[in-house]
Amino acid sequence: MASSSLSLFLSFLLTLTLSLTNSFPQPERKTYIVRVNPRAKPTIFTSHSHWYASSAFSSDSSQPITPLHVYDTVFHGFSASLDQTQADSLRQNPSVLAVYEDRVRHLHTTRSPQFLGLRTQLGLWSLSDYGSDVVVGVLDTGVWPERRSFSDRNLPPVPATWRGECETGPGFSASACNKKLVGARFFSKGHSAKYGKDAVAGNASVEFLSPRDADGHGTHTATTAAGSIAFDANFSGYAAGVAKGVAPKARVAAYKVCWKNQGCLDSDILAGFDKAVSDGVNVISVSIGGGDGVASPYYLDPIAVGSYGANSRGVFVATSAGNDGPSPLSVTNLAPWLTTVGAGTIDRSFLAEIVLGDGRKFSGVSLYAGKPLSDKMLSIVYPGRTGGLSASLCMENSLDPKAVAGKIVICDRGSSPRVAKGLVVRDAGGVGMILANGATNGEGLVGDAHVLPACAIGANEGDVIKSYVTSSANPIATIVFKGTLVGVKPAPVVASFSARGPNGLSPELLKPDLIAPGVNILAAWTDAAGPTGLETDSRKTEFNILSGTSMACPHVSGAAALLKSAHPDWSPAAIRSAMMTTAGVNDNQNEQLVDEATDHVATPLDFGAGHLNLARALDPGLVYDLGDADYVSFLCAIGYDARTIQVITHVPVTCPRRKQLAENLNYPSISVVFSQTSGSRSKTVLRTVTNVGTKPEAIYNAKVDLASGMDGLKVAVRPETLSFTKAARKQSFAVTVTAAGPTSTPVYGYLVWSDGEHEVRSPIVVSWVQPM
Repeated sequence: MASSSLSLFLSFLLTLTLSLTNSFPQPERKTYIVRVNPRAKPTIFTSHSHWYASSAFSSDSSQPITPLHVYDTVFHGFSASLDQTQADSLRQNPSVLAVYEDRVRHLHTTRSPQFLGLRTQLGLWSLSDYGSDVVVGVLDTGVWPERRSFSDRNLPPVPATWRGECETGPGFSASACNKKLVGARFFSKGHSAKYGKDAVAGNASVEFLSPRDADGHGTHTATTAAGSIAFDANFSGYAAGVAKGVAPKARVAAYKVCWKNQGCLDSDILAGFDKAVSDGVNVISVSIGGGDGVASPYYLDPIAVGSYGANSRGVFVATSAGNDGPSPLSVTNLAPWLTTVGAGTIDRSFLAEIVLGDGRKFSGVSLYAGKPLSDKMLSIVYPGRTGGLSASLCMENSLDPKAVAGKIVICDRGSSPRVAKGLVVRDAGGVGMILANGATNGEGLVGDAHVLPACAIGANEGDVIKSYVTSSANPIATIVFKGTLVGVKPAPVVASFSARGPNGLSPELLKPDLIAPGVNILAAWTDAAGPTGLETDSRKTEFNILSGTSMACPHVSGAAALLKSAHPDWSPAAIRSAMMTTAGVNDNQNEQLVDEATDHVATPLDFGAGHLNLARALDPGLVYDLGDADYVSFLCAIGYDARTIQVITHVPVTCPRRKQLAENLNYPSISVVFSQTSGSRSKTVLRTVTNVGTKPEAIYNAKVDLASGMDGLKVAVRPETLSFTKAARKQSFAVTVTAAGPTSTPVYGYLVWSDGEHEVRSPIVVSWVQPM
């Protein structure tokens, strides 16, 4: 009896204890990234992982840390789920360099190799064996390995330097990898910590807890960079021909760090960088950027931190510039060791034509592949005329079926995906859509695989058609789809959506670096999503056509693979320099590059050094090289202290007592910044070039070209002649920029070094800023 009473009493105490425990709110836990000084590890611990999980590290034996990811290649540290007290405690640990909260990043969402100047007979393709000895690591949404673009037919054995793995999981077996897709990994711990463990595993109908691509973006970017040759490629008849990546024999390693509909966590991105470099990739392609519209400082940016460690180990990293153009200061991925890529058009389009009842015709673009309207004239309506903003944008549930049924509906671009607007129109009973740009997008057009007959048009044409609808008693129209058009002129032009400079963190560094094809790009696609990505789109397609700086970035990644194969001794900075100094600043009509958004001449703030031209990048003549010491000097010059810089470099640094000019970073572009309140109107910046040409004995002469209307700008180069020999492959020079006074917009020109065979071009941008 006594024993029974004791048991009941103990049970009561346990219940009471649990009740009291549950009645108090538990501290909120978040994922943090902890960067650690690796030299501080006590020798008693056999590994950094053991040290991080010990009470000696956390100073709290009751709450030891359980790391999600442990980083030990591109930097040292870990990510973990912590409450605020634990995070604050770690910040006081002398071994900890920094503690930052995990954040979400977002994806920046053939004929293009030929448009870049690649040919099958001679040149970079043949001299690099199409990049067969190079591994391109793609940090994205994974891959769909069954695509022909991942075929390893006729490929030689996997490079001996490769150390990676083919991780398995739902829908992804070890046999998915081959001599083409040499490795595949996935990183979900940061994602699961934020969204819950069942965010992926419990939603198998939408995602795969494996490297398999449920989104399509990763398959598209990977095969744009290094897709194998695939004959009879097309998307629903559009862009028919032979599909191939820029480096068609390069190997692909997929690192799935982004998850369908929920973005990419910093902690997973860093884990992807860490493993990619450890596995032995030569190039990393990252079409990901900040999701809040504000550029993070370099030490808070996982792409900047991860890529610094990669760059230090000789790995070239290309990143997308972002899709928030044409607004100024919209460019992201700003670190100087990154190659930041904007988007341009190619000489191919997918023409559709709007014919009004009065006979006027307007050209637009579309990838609609269903039943056409058969030139039948239909009533046309603009819901924004009377229905308010949401109706003008064709937002969900904004259209009155009585007003749009059986009609062609004009929808304004913005606020929701372009293809989703067509779904709203179709569900409301509309039979066609005209997608009209606003002033922000200007005349920039991208093709979409619409779910109903639809055509995208520029802002000016949109205004004319809306005026017709308003003024006509019986407005009618039809849409005619004319398929693929090749040989478009002018091309390239700077895509309206491509993010623009100046650099919001460091105006002394011009970003983007260059532009590459990023509009209407054909590449492989997943079977897990329709071409629009809409949940209701059940269509299956081997290839898809997408636009974005996400598509431009892997063009440069593939180009880097070719250059790395042709010049294995070149550093990442030398490869970037070769691309930048040979980039084109004219279109296929030999006119200056134009901004698609305004139809005016574009500037280096729009396109950086110009449009990628691989026909010339193989032999650039001179390169501007850089190493870790140069990047540290730059970080010191922009005001970072030694401890902050160590968060990036992960090795102790010392800044010089005398502050250097940030403009002296040995970059292929020159950006000179004056303060509007300072009396100074002159600056001298220094550069050093290395002769990588086939002739060690070479003489280069300087020439300065200033854009029209830049009369108040003077640029002097000393010396004006550089002489190279076998013993003197490097030569330095000074550029003195003198300005008459502040202007409201930056002014620019070019410095060109020429030996009669090569032209080594650097943009010069001069701007005035208000002091902070």
